[in-house]
Amino acid sequence: MQRRHFLKLSGASVGGAIALSSVPLSLLAGNDRDMRWASYISQQAIPSQLDTWFMEEIKRRSEGAIDFSQYWSASLHGVGDHLPAVRDNRSQMSLISPGYYEASMPATRGLEWYYRMSQADAMQLVCRDVYENFAPLRQEWEERHGAKVLYWTNWYHAPLVTREPINSIEDLRGKRIRAYGVMNDTIERLGGSPVPMAAPEVYTSLERGVIDGAAGFEFVTAVSYQLHEIAPHFTDMGDGPHAPAATVMSMREWEQLPEEVQSLFDEVAADLYERKLAEIYQPAAEEAVETALEDGAEFATWSEEEKERARDIVQPDQVEQWKTEVAEPNGIDGDAMQDVVREAIDRHDGQGDLKTPYEIYQARG
Repeated sequence: MQRRHFLKLSGASVGGAIALSSVPLSLLAGNDRDMRWASYISQQAIPSQLDTWFMEEIKRRSEGAIDFSQYWSASLHGVGDHLPAVRDNRSQMSLISPGYYEASMPATRGLEWYYRMSQADAMQLVCRDVYENFAPLRQEWEERHGAKVLYWTNWYHAPLVTREPINSIEDLRGKRIRAYGVMNDTIERLGGSPVPMAAPEVYTSLERGVIDGAAGFEFVTAVSYQLHEIAPHFTDMGDGPHAPAATVMSMREWEQLPEEVQSLFDEVAADLYERKLAEIYQPAAEEAVETALEDGAEFATWSEEEKERARDIVQPDQVEQWKTEVAEPNGIDGDAMQDVVREAIDRHDGQGDLKTPYEIYQARG
């Protein structure tokens, strides 16, 4: 079987010979381009499964010409150092969760909100569309941070996970809840006491009673971290999909790649957007629901009236606050960006396939 080698035939020829594209000979020799991939989360976490599929697909379609050295669980860079590492090309690819870089990503903050959407796989497409159609967002990643967004990975849903049942806004008031990114603001608006904390610290903090629960902690990852052993109550507050994340490549690396290789990355990313998130996340979510139930976890949801009350407390004030306190001081046209966001939400929300943990639980009968 002939190797692909990214050869691109040209219609022009010299002395009757067909000219090939200027692909570096090192790529044609075999597994010579080995990219460092780094993530602060474990390989078992659900976004990691999407990233693993992407890397395996790149390797398969390149017939081994591109491979990846993989560093999971902050084994190469500490939590919060992955974005600078990509900028400096210390790692070529990484999962980036913007909530760890709020101060330096004001435009991306405009993609972080709750109580505006219902489906995680739809949110992935919303983020893709805004990145493509709102130039200041692209510039923030590519020019300010030297990171090319290959695809928005998005997380699965992140129900509230607590030591005791939380059946209403009143039950949440005063509770110390680990939160992340804009979820800190959401918990505070609903009367809780948000506690910013990196994911690896949550289990021991629950165990020691430092916190009463966690929000903004994606469900499958929460189960893999065994949070439900100490905090067995999963509650759908109606806040919608968890804040976005992105898988990026160093711009230095991206700009060095031949067009044929860039096209391969774009091709696999396009395939990933075609319901691959739901295809990978759904069985993982179903398995996590079964695991949690077997371990004694309980699933609950707020009433529609309570969800509506919470929505009215959080939105539109959360977005308006971003416009005045974040976008405007940073020279970002917040109204223009949110127009693009709103159009993308109207286009995609309701079209997704991915079920929430509570919907999976209900469907079991």
